Amino acid sequence: MKDKAAVEMLGALAHEHRIKIFRLLVKAGPSGVPSSDIADAVGISPTGASFHLKELDRAGLLVSTRQGRFIRYAVQFEGMRQLLTYLTEDCCQGQPELCGSTFKKTKAICK
Repeated sequence: MKDKAAVEMLGALAHEHRIKIFRLLVKAGPSGVPSSDIADAVGISPTGASFHLKELDRAGLLVSTRQGRFIRYAVQFEGMRQLLTYLTEDCCQGQPELCGSTFKKTKAICK
């Protein structure tokens, strides 16, 4: 992953509503959640949710599928894996045991 792509992804996550949306979708897994349900869960208007979902999608963190008149969003797990790997690949100068359980959890996700 290039620095620019990581900055775009991190920038997209750097908003209270977008991080809530992303975490909601991580919990939902690959099946995703309809955009109207996302708006309700996060406590924002459908228009606001649409704006934030487009930013996350543009950054490569989400995928969307149309189901009739609804759009379902899910985490783009490969993009998330690439970002996590990029952020942790040189963890602790080759001594991952210094990073503790967080590093182990991240590595498990990235497999």
